[in-house]
Amino acid sequence: MTFEKTTRGSYGAKMPGANSAPAKWVNRFMIKRFRRKGGGRSMGMDMLVLTTIGARSGQRRETLLGSFPDGDGAWLIVASAAGSASNPAWYHNIAAHPGDVEVEVGGRKIKVSATQLSGADRAEAWRKIIAAQPRYAGYATKTDRAIPVIRLAANS
Repeated sequence: MTFEKTTRGSYGAKMPGANSAPAKWVNRFMIKRFRRKGGGRSMGMDMLVLTTIGARSGQRRETLLGSFPDGDGAWLIVASAAGSASNPAWYHNIAAHPGDVEVEVGGRKIKVSATQLSGADRAEAWRKIIAAQPRYAGYATKTDRAIPVIRLAANS
């Protein structure tokens, strides 16, 4: 897995802190709901639970994310943080602990390899993503940082 060094933008959408108590509660609630239903969709997107190891804490972290299918056993996820000036914590966690990434879909936990897309691969993936969910195009206009697109592929 390779991750480009992406810098914080100089502006972006104001987001409530992901580490705030309300945000943590909502994430846990949504993950429980996702598991109870055996997976599913939200806001018109397929969802998955991304499990990473905290970049600084070393603790397991679970985040519910929208995902986009990318062939057999692969998914695209977007580090948009709704257009904020900085990448979400899960992005930094993957970069810090690339060998410890897992997804949960359809009631199954799957070890994955993560790759940050660039160039023509990123452009093609971005076209698919905004065709499926136009709101992501809006996120890109809210910030001047390059929003990372990550491909998660099941380990063989």
